[in-house]
Amino acid sequence: MEQSNTFVYTERTTPKAMLKTTLLLALCLSITVVSFGQMANDNTLSVQIDGTEFATQPRRIRIGNAFWITANAIKPDKSLRMWLGTFDRSDILEPGTYLVVDFDKSNSKEIRKKYDAGSYKGIAMIKYVEETRTPRMEYHVGKSQDNDETIDVKMGSDGFLEATFSGKLAGSYWKERGSATVFGGMGRLMNKMEDKVVTKATGYDSDIDPEGNGYKRQPKTDEIVLTNGKARLKVK
Repeated sequence: MEQSNTFVYTERTTPKAMLKTTLLLALCLSITVVSFGQMANDNTLSVQIDGTEFATQPRRIRIGNAFWITANAIKPDKSLRMWLGTFDRSDILEPGTYLVVDFDKSNSKEIRKKYDAGSYKGIAMIKYVEETRTPRMEYHVGKSQDNDETIDVKMGSDGFLEATFSGKLAGSYWKERGSATVFGGMGRLMNKMEDKVVTKATGYDSDIDPEGNGYKRQPKTDEIVLTNGKARLKVK
């Protein structure tokens, strides 16, 4: 399900106009929350991320040309996404064992060899994004790697998919470019706040990914560890 809001903003330079814009933004955001409401469901997801519990209600949504299982939280904004499919990029949600692959090199020859040699139902990719400086100024991002990890999927008679997973993600840090902050101005800030409200009110992450969105990758890298991951998602 897709949700969208559009705010029309015309740049002004006077303090009075800025105050008016701020008040208008607050009003629009409050209306947005009321109109959306929190879309509750019976889905569950829990996982330890670097030893800290992350628990929320996941959903299956289309991002680009693929359907992702996506789980979101706020304060700070967080998003954990998982994709299950075949090596030729077809979406599937069927019982079996899925080979977790490198997020950026999922079609490499090395992964293809492992995929063909193993008894895998398909492949899986995982991405984690966490806001480390608000409002969405800096991020910590984690991506699945080629570490011989798997996701095990079962399908219950009640129509719920149940997945268990653990693994290590390659961590990177992202910071908003100064040019994006300066030239984006109040309009960029308003877009961030709107995205935050949509994420909070609906459970669908809205524009949380920093890559290709006015952010620069920083030299620092690390490892994000996922343990005891369990997801339960209604698919039938």
